[in-house]
Amino acid sequence: MRVYVPLTLPGLAEAYKTGELGGGPLVAYAVTPALREWYLSDDIEELEYAALNRAALAALRLLAADPDATRRRVVVAVDVPDGAAVADPDRGLDPAALGEVRIAGGVALAKAAAVHVDAGDAEADVTAAARSLAAADGGDDDAQFVVDGAEDHELLWYATQEIPNLVGLGD
Repeated sequence: MRVYVPLTLPGLAEAYKTGELGGGPLVAYAVTPALREWYLSDDIEELEYAALNRAALAALRLLAADPDATRRRVVVAVDVPDGAAVADPDRGLDPAALGEVRIAGGVALAKAAAVHVDAGDAEADVTAAARSLAAADGGDDDAQFVVDGAEDHELLWYATQEIPNLVGLGD
């Protein structure tokens, strides 16, 4: 099963150093029954893209909580065994939890298929979105517009071999 793990660049650097994404439980996003129902599509690529975008929003939340992190959303696509990622049935239809799954333990970074990161030109919009997130959550339409501005930026795809360069540890 493919899951999408939201991170920050410092979180990715830590995962690179330890070889593991979190110690568990780990929150990730995947194609869940609730996400399928919400997105109304049978196309698996579209559904996985929706899960990736849910993880990108969660990465934005991580940035809002870490003012020192570089203002780029990071999502790691990881393959885990079927059954390792479990959706909470009590939160299944909660709009804030669409696609959310939990993995009991940490996941080896070696299981990563790819890393998705904002381009440098997204930093200003991501910074503004991170600042506006609390107000958007409170129902402020102007703040939501700012948050949506970050979502207008597509995350770039990187091979896992490029992680050292992404986190500043490359040669």
